[in-house]
Amino acid sequence: MKGREIMPRWVPLLGGLLGSTTCGLLLYAFSVFIKPLMGQFGWTATQVGLAYAIVVLVFGLMTFPAGKLSDKFGPRPVVVIGGAIVGIGFYMVSTIKSGADLRLLYLYYGLIAGFGGGLVYLPPIATAPKWWPDRRALATGLAVVGLGLGSFIMGPLATSMINNPAIGNGSALPVFKYVGMAMFVMAIIAGLCLSNPPAGYKPAGWNPPAPKEGAPKVGRDYTFGETIRTAPFWMLYFAYFCGSFAGLMVIGVMAAHGINEMTKELAASMGVAVSALKGTPEAKAIAMQAAIATSCLNGANALVRILIGAVADKTGTRICFLVTFVLQVVAMLVLFPVGKTLFLLCVVAIIIGWNYGAMFTLFPATCLQYFGPTAQGSNYGLLFTSWGIAGFISNLLAGRMFDMFGTYMMSFTIGAVFVAAGVIALVMTKPPARISA
Repeated sequence: MKGREIMPRWVPLLGGLLGSTTCGLLLYAFSVFIKPLMGQFGWTATQVGLAYAIVVLVFGLMTFPAGKLSDKFGPRPVVVIGGAIVGIGFYMVSTIKSGADLRLLYLYYGLIAGFGGGLVYLPPIATAPKWWPDRRALATGLAVVGLGLGSFIMGPLATSMINNPAIGNGSALPVFKYVGMAMFVMAIIAGLCLSNPPAGYKPAGWNPPAPKEGAPKVGRDYTFGETIRTAPFWMLYFAYFCGSFAGLMVIGVMAAHGINEMTKELAASMGVAVSALKGTPEAKAIAMQAAIATSCLNGANALVRILIGAVADKTGTRICFLVTFVLQVVAMLVLFPVGKTLFLLCVVAIIIGWNYGAMFTLFPATCLQYFGPTAQGSNYGLLFTSWGIAGFISNLLAGRMFDMFGTYMMSFTIGAVFVAAGVIALVMTKPPARISA
């Protein structure tokens, strides 16, 4: 049966766009805050990086209960409540004073904002494809495109606000104030756009494709308990961890890496110490250039989420997975040496952003294909916790490696090794057997 449409089916896509844009503002431009926070408060790269590691961990772990709550109560209340929490947490960072306890940054940004962001992120991804059974991968991509879009906007916006004497004057705190208020409004509107379709819903004029001759009979969907007892689920979990480990590491330090390497290159060409460039117009110009590289990464991260969905709907997710993961290994290996040149850094940033962003369409689409839509909120919510764990570990590692060696070369090499392990896992992963209805 078609069922009664209670809203135009593009509305949940709008909710996904607004919700994921909010999450992009929260997560994917943090690298532009590292140097300003270190300079203003005297914190180390490891200390500042821990805040990002915490927010990624909390965000990722919260997606599982968010999915369970969305399956039980519907997506709207979960996202509305999460939107209020994430906006308040982000805003509260702006109230931190010089000399204040570092743990306030971890509390406001890492725990509170991360908690709210995790509630906002998952429900639209589980909801939007239910309205688009004819274009599930594409709908998933549209629902998550805002992650890249938000970060694409946030990089240059935050950098310009920090460097503007009338706003930040070198401080990142005003960014948290004004963007936090915007996030509060955006995420709540996102929640109001979401609801599940009626039981048995299908778009007008569309019928499920008939199974091919000789194909096995279509069975019922997996329950959550049945899903987590299959080997393919945990192979996907490991591959998601590996891809996220590298991608989140780069996102967390891209601007800092560019600033570090381009500043050293400029200082060497001028015959001065790196410290002599601090606060100079040249240093501010380099900071903006590094923000451009971050925006290139995030722009590709946004664009691919739509395009890869359209491709995957025609070719399947497996070939898309393998191509993007293999390219990511190569990109991670060349990221360090290109850091001193803006053009090459931007090119590699685009490749990394493209490959990383593809995962957020391919993994939920594959989870839906393997296990069915009935428990998608719970299934993908648990699968996504691998992202949070990977981000926590990789960003702690990156900060520690930088404090030890003064560069991110070792971190990027380790990231390449993890992605290579992900390639092996994806090659070995096969769809689970169907369960008889």
